[in-house]
Amino acid sequence: QVQLVESGGGLVQPGGSLRLSCAASGSMFSINDMAWYRQAPGKERELVATITRGGSTNYVDSVKGRFTISRDNAKNTVYLQMDSLKPEDTAVYYCNARIVTFLAQTYWGQGTQVTVSS
Repeated sequence: QVQLVESGGGLVQPGGSLRLSCAASGSMFSINDMAWYRQAPGKERELVATITRGGSTNYVDSVKGRFTISRDNAKNTVYLQMDSLKPEDTAVYYCNARIVTFLAQTYWGQGTQVTVSS
């Protein structure tokens, strides 16, 4: 069974940095697009960044220049480097991946809390 497991969340002061990781495990043929979403209290889940298998990236405007998404295909892992964090970045962050087993399906991680506060 395919699973996505996130790590790296926590409490950080404004202006600080965090690095999130999300590793896929289980039997799979390949991983296509990977992404990070976030959901703040009382708000809808928001797409933060995406990365293709080939490394092409896209970001929501609010994080451009501050966040960097990357992946290690050999480790089936996607990362989100978050710099210059702001209180409005506080949310539960979820990883998402399009994974091919017998068919292509979308999988979600369990979420990791990021809190930016002084």
